[in-house]
Amino acid sequence: MKLVVTEKNDAAQKIADLLGATKPKADKVYNTPVYRFTVDGEEWVTIGLRGHILEPDFAPVLTYRKTKGWMGVTEDGKTLPAQLPDTLAKPPFKKKKPFTEDSVELKAWKMDALPYLVYAPIEKLPKEKDIIRSLKNLAKKADSIVIATDFDREGELIGSDALSCIKEVNDTAPVSRARYSAFTKEEITHAFSNLVELDTDLASAGASRQDIDLIWGAVLTRYLTLVKFAGYGNVRSSGRVQTPTLALIVARERERLAFVPEDYWVIKGAFDSGATVGPTDGDGELAFEAPYEHARLKTQEEADAVMANVEGVHSARVTSIEKKSRKVAPPVPFNTTSLMAAASAEGLTPARTMRLAESLYMDGYISYPRVDNTVYPSSLDLADTVRRISGNPAYAPYCKELLSGGPLRATRGKKETTDHPPIYPTAMATPDDLPAAEYKLYNLIARRFLATLSDAAVVEGTKVSLSVGPEVFVARGDVLVKAGFRAIYPYGLKKDEQLPSLTEGQEIAFNGATCTKKQTEPPARYSQGKLIQEMEKLGLGTKSTRHSIIERLYTVKYIQNDPIEPSQLGMAVCDALDQYAPHITHPEMTAELEAEMDNIAAGETTKDAVVANSRSLLSEQLAGLLPHSEEVKDALADAVAADAYVGKCPKCGKDLQLRVSQKTRSMFIGCSGWPECDVTYPLPKGKIEAQEEPCPTCGMPQVKVTAFRSKPRVICIDPLCPTNQEPDLVVGECPTCKAQGKTAKLIAQKNPRTLKRFIRCENYDECGTGYPLPQYGKLTATEEVCEHCGAPMVIVTTSRGPWKLCPNFDCPGKEKADEKKAKGGAKKTTRKTTAKKSTTKKATAKKTTKSAE
Repeated sequence: MKLVVTEKNDAAQKIADLLGATKPKADKVYNTPVYRFTVDGEEWVTIGLRGHILEPDFAPVLTYRKTKGWMGVTEDGKTLPAQLPDTLAKPPFKKKKPFTEDSVELKAWKMDALPYLVYAPIEKLPKEKDIIRSLKNLAKKADSIVIATDFDREGELIGSDALSCIKEVNDTAPVSRARYSAFTKEEITHAFSNLVELDTDLASAGASRQDIDLIWGAVLTRYLTLVKFAGYGNVRSSGRVQTPTLALIVARERERLAFVPEDYWVIKGAFDSGATVGPTDGDGELAFEAPYEHARLKTQEEADAVMANVEGVHSARVTSIEKKSRKVAPPVPFNTTSLMAAASAEGLTPARTMRLAESLYMDGYISYPRVDNTVYPSSLDLADTVRRISGNPAYAPYCKELLSGGPLRATRGKKETTDHPPIYPTAMATPDDLPAAEYKLYNLIARRFLATLSDAAVVEGTKVSLSVGPEVFVARGDVLVKAGFRAIYPYGLKKDEQLPSLTEGQEIAFNGATCTKKQTEPPARYSQGKLIQEMEKLGLGTKSTRHSIIERLYTVKYIQNDPIEPSQLGMAVCDALDQYAPHITHPEMTAELEAEMDNIAAGETTKDAVVANSRSLLSEQLAGLLPHSEEVKDALADAVAADAYVGKCPKCGKDLQLRVSQKTRSMFIGCSGWPECDVTYPLPKGKIEAQEEPCPTCGMPQVKVTAFRSKPRVICIDPLCPTNQEPDLVVGECPTCKAQGKTAKLIAQKNPRTLKRFIRCENYDECGTGYPLPQYGKLTATEEVCEHCGAPMVIVTTSRGPWKLCPNFDCPGKEKADEKKAKGGAKKTTRKTTAKKSTTKKATAKKTTKSAE
């Protein structure tokens, strides 16, 4: 039996579908899905992991023996060698945590343990025990093993870890490696027909990254947490890549804060070539604007002099016309960074882009999405790929034109690697085949691919000089005269700025000028896409990790908004580390470590040497931080208070702050004078942001609330404020009381303390009838009752429009609707899956999706 190990279950199923002579048999081994099929009479089994099945962790105890030196002791009592510098104290220790007489306990978070944690030995522990059990069960019966995880540093490590588990039960079966870049029949068949060896150097590079990230992340995160600053939330994280990335954002914000704007003046003239003398109404197609020849005037006096010179002038003369054509080269193929940057410009965050790209890859629509390469390999059949996607009506005419123009030639980027091709479409998809967001990304990738095979666009630029009295105005226009790649790739395309037809010496109407005072702008904040590009330029992170680093910074509230703005806490963390441990915040150190990992992959150095060097660097930085823990504590406490500040307490005058309930983890507003002052205010669910402007009605602070899938709204924090009050609304009769022969009204109310809305019977204490209501939207009674349960129907009007509903959560009608929706969803999913499989078949067996369906 041949055992094939993939990174995920979807990949295991896909490979089985593509390689099996017949439909694979889905099976389970200890609840782990596997797929059985035959190839040339031989039994094959594919099993998908769940990413990493082993994870690194520190030995929980460091102990010292005079004869053996330092050793790590694992949970099960095994010893691991450890190399600690002589500068660290040795036993005997005073018995005070984290120290025992001859050991240091590392599991508990203690500041005194951090210098030892830097050098603690690391072991690999099971992360997915059930999958490991299933893998070993299959491995015992395997005659050969094929590792078919993703071909990159991380995938090689995942495969290597799986192999180490396999070898515990079967160390004689031959092992080979399948490398592929797309889930197509040709690609997978070729990969399994040309098996290679596992790249142990590449796996070691991945393992070194794991260990280094663990060491830096654990030590710095524990340090920042253990300084015990006040505020909401507990753990404050830091990391080898995370911190210098944050430093980039903070440095840009510091530039903005230090920026001193300068005044300047801009003058624009209004012209109309439909007349020789002005003023005209200026609304015709021949009317246009032109700025003064000097874009910015530095003084009011200069601006006033120009305006005085054109005052009373009603004609302008065309003194010169210059026309120049320029070529705009088509874009180069997508790698991961350029894809995330382009998708970010279309409203997709890098993290979401990678999730969508991974889904498209697993479904066989695009090639492997985590790549550095920007040059298509000669082995890629460009014409065949064009034919595959030409079934999409939006691309069909353009594909036909490309294929009829002779041999295809693609653009080439500056980065060329041999592991994977750039990202390109591997199968045809239409909007009916994919969810909207997935198709949006697929469409970007498919159009980019076609653009890389296209001619340059040609833009004609026109420059017209106009004399108005003694002054000169200059009009510029651009016209796309040859679409080239722009016909299929409109992203980032500026609108034509076409000037009317003019001739030198022509007299045209001048309709006056306007002078506007402006100020110079500070450097723009990074968008997520621009930050990804800057990280790549500086060597921060990898193509596979950069988006998750940014997502992590949002999660720990070091940054906010997009374009990205650092929080006060993010700035304080960065400033404190930069002052006492500057190398942590500088990108050079992290880039050097990344380069050393690449050297491991190239076989030029070893994992042990790189990790040891990294430990020494961290130890130096920690030595700079520890003596200044009080200063760091104060800086972070002030920053947390600033981020949490909402306004002043009406009772004691101290600060009102955003806080998190330790019991419910929900947010509320509390006074910083607690426990002496017990003032609190509830908050609705959603993202909460303090506002500078107080409530215009009562003067209390306001917050902006952004609930899930809702537009932001600003509310007063005081539940008793008139803006938070809603009059009671009678919505109908109580069905429970009615069934008992009584009469009682159902009334929609709003709790003044929690701000939650609900419907309750006026006789609630006896009958207990009540229904929850959506927290947002205008509520309207209908005088209708639900046909299923008798509850009153109400209308809730939000920004999305009116919505009629039965408020009874236990209504039998809801169960029927849910069942109907589930059946419809299942049908839709089945259709979508069928479409995907059919599309893949089209890409491989050259059948149309329509006929396959």
